[in-house]
Amino acid sequence: MAYNEDSSASGHDEPWIQWFCGLKGHEMFCQVERAYIEDGFNLYGLRACVSNFSDCLDLILDRIGPEDSDDSHLTQSACTLYGLIHARYIVTTHGLDAMYNKYAAKEFGTCPLVQCNGQPVLPVGLRDEIGVDTAKIFCPKCKSVYQPPPVRSRGGHHPSNGGGGGAVDGAAFGTTFPHLFLMTFNNLVPDPLPQNSAYIPRVFGFRVHQSAHRQGGGGTYPALSNGGRNVSSA
Repeated sequence: MAYNEDSSASGHDEPWIQWFCGLKGHEMFCQVERAYIEDGFNLYGLRACVSNFSDCLDLILDRIGPEDSDDSHLTQSACTLYGLIHARYIVTTHGLDAMYNKYAAKEFGTCPLVQCNGQPVLPVGLRDEIGVDTAKIFCPKCKSVYQPPPVRSRGGHHPSNGGGGGAVDGAAFGTTFPHLFLMTFNNLVPDPLPQNSAYIPRVFGFRVHQSAHRQGGGGTYPALSNGGRNVSSA
C-alpha cells in the first residue's frame, strides 16, 4: 500500500492516527477509534498482511513513539495496516457515522461530470486486495467511478507520480463501503440522471453523426491513448 512521501516523516507530536489522517492526500480517511483497534477480534487475519505486525500496532496505538521507531519501512507497514483496519472499520456502525460526517461536508470531493451538478462522491476500491489498484471515487448520481483529483504538493505542483489521491491503496476503502453507505443512509441517494442529460456534441449547431467518429475516414495522425478520468460504470 503506497503513501506519499510525508508518510515516512517522524518527529510528529500528535497521536499517530491523527498524524496519519492529516497527511496530504489522506483526506478521505477517518480516524478509527482506538477501542476498535485494541479489540483483537477486529484484526483477525491481518497479521499475515504486514511484516512486524506487533510493532506496527504499537506504533499506531502510540505505545511506541516515532523517536523509538525511526524506520521508514516500519512506518510504511503501519500505514498499510491502518489502511486495512480502516477498510473494516468504515463498514461498522461507528465507521459509517464517521464517514457520513465527511460526506456531508463534501470532504471526499464532488463528481467531475457536469451533469451531476456537484454531487458529493464516496471513496471506493475496485479490489479488496492490497497493491492491486488505487483508491477511486464513486458518484451515486451517475453511478460512475473516477480517479480522484491529483494532490498538489506544498509548492502547488502536481506530484511526480501523477497519481494524486491514487497514492492511497484502494484496499483501504474496499469494494463494499460506498454501496453499504448508501443502503444505510438511503435518504442520501440522489435522483438518477435523466435519460436526456447526456452531452450532445455539435458542430456549428448541428449534431455530429456517429459515422463521423468511425476510423479510417479522417487524417493520418496517430491515435492518442485514453486520457479520460472516467474509470468504469457501476
